[in-house]
Amino acid sequence: MTRKDLNGEAKGLRILIVGAGIGGLVAAIALRQAGHHVEIFERSRFANEVGAAIHLSPNANGVLRKLGINAVEFGAVEAELVSYLDGKLAIICADFESCENTHPLARRCISCPSRKPRECGDMYRWLLVHRAHFHEGLKKVAQAPGKGEPARLHTASKVVDVDTHTASVTLENGDVIEGDVLLGADGVHSITRNKISTDIKPFSSGKNAFRFLITRQQALDDPETASIAQDMGAVDMWDSEERRVVIYPCDNNEMLNFICLHPETDTPTAINPGGDSYNQQIGKDALLDVYKHFNPQVRKLLEKAHPQTLRLWPLLDMDALPTWVDDRLALLGDAAHPFLPYRASGGAMAIEDAVSLAVMLPGDISREEVPERLKVYEKARHERATTIQQMTRDSTKLQSPQSAWSMIAYIYGHDEFDHSAQVLRKHLWSQNPQVYWRQPIVFGPMPGPRQDWMGRDRVLKSTQSTFTTASIKFKTSRTLLQNLFPSDRYSFIAPGTVARASFSQTTLGGMDWLGGGGYRHIGLYIHGVQYKKENGEVLKGTYMPILFESLADPIVSGREELGMPKLYTAIDVHQRANSYRMQTSWQGAVWGHFELEDLTDEDPAADAGTIGGEADDGILVYRYIPKVGRDTKGQAEAEYPIFVPHAAESKVVPSKVTRVQRTSKAKVDIHGLDWDALPTLHHVVSRLGEIPIDEIIDAKVVSGFGVPDVSSAMRIE
Repeated sequence: MTRKDLNGEAKGLRILIVGAGIGGLVAAIALRQAGHHVEIFERSRFANEVGAAIHLSPNANGVLRKLGINAVEFGAVEAELVSYLDGKLAIICADFESCENTHPLARRCISCPSRKPRECGDMYRWLLVHRAHFHEGLKKVAQAPGKGEPARLHTASKVVDVDTHTASVTLENGDVIEGDVLLGADGVHSITRNKISTDIKPFSSGKNAFRFLITRQQALDDPETASIAQDMGAVDMWDSEERRVVIYPCDNNEMLNFICLHPETDTPTAINPGGDSYNQQIGKDALLDVYKHFNPQVRKLLEKAHPQTLRLWPLLDMDALPTWVDDRLALLGDAAHPFLPYRASGGAMAIEDAVSLAVMLPGDISREEVPERLKVYEKARHERATTIQQMTRDSTKLQSPQSAWSMIAYIYGHDEFDHSAQVLRKHLWSQNPQVYWRQPIVFGPMPGPRQDWMGRDRVLKSTQSTFTTASIKFKTSRTLLQNLFPSDRYSFIAPGTVARASFSQTTLGGMDWLGGGGYRHIGLYIHGVQYKKENGEVLKGTYMPILFESLADPIVSGREELGMPKLYTAIDVHQRANSYRMQTSWQGAVWGHFELEDLTDEDPAADAGTIGGEADDGILVYRYIPKVGRDTKGQAEAEYPIFVPHAAESKVVPSKVTRVQRTSKAKVDIHGLDWDALPTLHHVVSRLGEIPIDEIIDAKVVSGFGVPDVSSAMRIE
């Protein structure tokens, strides 16, 4: 079902959502913005939407704002203060600050004990919104022109069956619609959940709740209740034994929302598996009877409930499902995890589920990847949702301040976009365990010459990179060079007092991992060296004690991934038709001159291609990483020999030489300067300056394409 553009590239999946509640609509908005084609199937015509309000806590409001949804446009108001009051005794009076009857915790900030929310640590405001107005606003955003293709909403379209493998829904009229992804957002009495489990069903939590709204003006016009309604953005919680009345504003502070929690034995009602348990009608006499012992102010407010809009809400709970997903189906919101109305988390968790799905299903995802990504969605959401579920159960009883603040920090200090994005990153990183990791690891696998940002090999693109290498091979003191060996296991193959070495400088270009750019390096290569392993086996090669490079990126990747002895220096090259001159420096302090004059062209096929033309097996280097800590100075965290075999490297990225120029006229001039001029390099450069150039053996400039990535480097033992 994946649609494609004219170039054959994916253009989004067809996503079918069962249920157009808050979770389903937010999912539709987030997924259409991600580039998908979304259809929503809702059994009702929304003709029975009644008054009620919900909280949009900072964690919910934050992700909505990232989707471009501002609930203030739907009449939401900011929750500024919260009051915890004794339902039987407390009286809010006009002179609130001096009133002796108020609860000690009365009129505190909803997010912290003494300040308004804007002065607290929450980035986004805590909002209170009329549920029907919020729902209507989400419907408009989902279907309006904007980012992505508008979602298609099918009302009066009851889904009677779903197929998790074909991502299809069967409607009551017999129509079958097939998609790529199927989302079950059909609430606590979910049809789609039956495909996950037929054994786990919602059950009574032991509590019910009355719900209704009145106008703020009704409360203000009554002298007995005016003091309760006088503060804008105030949330009042009146507690008495197992009963609670919660009052807060919505609809631009013009309406007051009531939720009245009580034991289900006060208002027995049956759970209707096929109906809307959220909207059961009940008489006002039942409401007044349940709260007959509350203080007069509260009872007077309850008397203002209109019989036609008063509803009874059985509060349902449910055991945890074994999983939320099956092939192409994923559940979200109450279909996956019904919440009790504590900690303002029911709607918030549905919203978080929705944005998590959008993160896991970006616009370029293929149909084949869907089942796996839905499992990653569950991984991102399951622990948090079930943890907060338990917190809402625990919150039916009074919590200690420490426990309450722990819940507040966990629930509201969260951004699901950021959390799910990190879960997805870690999942993608885990798909390729054979990747290079280096500091800083928290940002993922580090791109470099051997892999891209997802750890994918760059070998094919390395074949088009170019190189120009100028090398000067010379005879020098064997003993002096031997002093640069890191251990006694390194030695010269041939006897005598003379050794051969090369200074070799390479300019690299067209490097894919550097965005098509390049860099330069120059190193000392000591030829005719062998390394004797503990088992007696001998590796023959060219030993490289130091390699200077002109760019930080290859220095870091080479040191950490390959164990190469790399340092920084500036390298300037002046190449003409018959000459090649190099200059090395650090912060303007010039320490080296290398010159090749009177170059003449030779047959490229006659050149051996390796450094100095030596017929050796590869490059020998030595890795050393120090331990961290003042007390571990001089101790190694890692220390071992490395070998880069030429034969293996040529198989990974074969190089082709296109031009060879050679000369017998070459010069090396190195000055160690002093610690002031070379504060980080003097100890290295001064040793290089001590190397006598007894005789120039060979000097050449070799050009071509195909730059080995040195991925064949291996630990010797």
